[in-house]
Amino acid sequence: MSTRLDRREFVRTVGAGAAASFLAAGHERRAAGARRPNIIHILADDLGYAEVGCFGQKKIRTPNIDRLAAEGVRLTNHYSGSPVCAPSRCSLLTGLHTGHAYIRDNDEMASRGDVWHDLSLEGQRPLEAGTVTTAGVLKGAGYATGLIGKWGLGGPGSTGEPDRMGFDHFYGYLCQRIAHNYYPSYLWRNREKVPLENAYFYPHEKLPADADPLDVKSYSAYAGKQYAPDLMAEEALAFIRKNRERPFFLNLTFTIPHAALQVPEDSLAEYLGAFPETPYTGEKGYLPHRAPRAAYAAMVTRFDGYIGRVMALVRELKLDGDTVVMFTSDNGPTFNGGTDSAFFESAGSLRGLKQDVYEGGIRVPFVARWPGHIPAGRVSSLPCAFWDMMPTFAELGGAATPKGLDGVSLVPTLEGRPDAQQKRPYLYWEFAGHQAVRLGDWKGVRLRKATVTELYDLATDSGEKANVASAHPDVVARIEEVFRSGRTESALFPLNR
Repeated sequence: MSTRLDRREFVRTVGAGAAASFLAAGHERRAAGARRPNIIHILADDLGYAEVGCFGQKKIRTPNIDRLAAEGVRLTNHYSGSPVCAPSRCSLLTGLHTGHAYIRDNDEMASRGDVWHDLSLEGQRPLEAGTVTTAGVLKGAGYATGLIGKWGLGGPGSTGEPDRMGFDHFYGYLCQRIAHNYYPSYLWRNREKVPLENAYFYPHEKLPADADPLDVKSYSAYAGKQYAPDLMAEEALAFIRKNRERPFFLNLTFTIPHAALQVPEDSLAEYLGAFPETPYTGEKGYLPHRAPRAAYAAMVTRFDGYIGRVMALVRELKLDGDTVVMFTSDNGPTFNGGTDSAFFESAGSLRGLKQDVYEGGIRVPFVARWPGHIPAGRVSSLPCAFWDMMPTFAELGGAATPKGLDGVSLVPTLEGRPDAQQKRPYLYWEFAGHQAVRLGDWKGVRLRKATVTELYDLATDSGEKANVASAHPDVVARIEEVFRSGRTESALFPLNR
């Protein structure tokens, strides 16, 4: 039986919704009587593999993430679920790669009308009713579950609302398009629309032709009074305080550093004058900015500061040894708006950016810290991916792992027990007609409508510069078999579209 059919049978067996009834059986996975750890999973948006100091960044300061790495483990071959937002988050929440997942691409469903200016149309294609998610698994095991930040897997009133997907508490953006503006006119708290002190403006405006691009006042229309990530950080701290007496799962999905370039002046001041600058006037989408490189660096450092505040509270509440903190990004660095991935060497030596199935589009930084359980200062090169998170969280939380997943638990690797780590034969991605497979150190890529498969040896060529397919036809044949058998067809996202 295929993975997808196994999963459907699982949903039928346990019923729709959070699937809570079966979960208590997994509690014996952790030591009897041991406190189950809090799990804080922090997700950046479009942050590249090399955009934090502990993964090689030289221009942008990220002291709090670097401290997490020094006190925990870095996974240097960790991959996102997809090279774009929605399917990557779907993979994280469902334990399925994009050959089996329901959401395999961003789907704005634009045929509904003017999605940019009619705010009643907010939200992308929703997850299906009855989807078993990481949050549902942990909620059924007794965890308080929170999602703070960007959702993108179902708008208001849809089957994919966060509370229908196992989250007790949600605060942030339901819609990815609304999230293009860091000064939105409202956010959502559960099913309540919360007005903010920001006037609405279109998040892809260009600087007027008669405006002086060097004048600070020319950009005043692209800000507001309440910066959404600041509000999300405060909400996260409140969630931790409220649930300090019980195990909790917090999925903290900040929108930084996804374009547009918007950051409060106090953060911008740290980088003004640090880099050569050319004002960005909006010609590649998203909002203009007078100092785009400084703004981008300031956004990442401000995000790092939020992580510092979370960690300070965890220590203050004496939850340090009872809390697993993980940090990663939903896909590779971006190419549009006023961003400059080449200047910051955002993908390091990796090939490609967001929307690519080459390494730069899908390999992302990953750090995990859990004092007393994760040895400090370790580095692991284990190939792993977002679909490993559901079984990992289930094991950490003492919950039974749902059947039919593509992922495996990474707990042995995190805890420094690599010999106990369950292996898997390959990693698989598909996106917009492109396919990629990692088979050991081999990486196969087939681009949309291509008739040939590219092959790279990541052990010696992590930048995917030398296509060695002609020299290894046997490896190519094995990868092409995975291209055929490692997926199920999707009517919504056909491979050969």
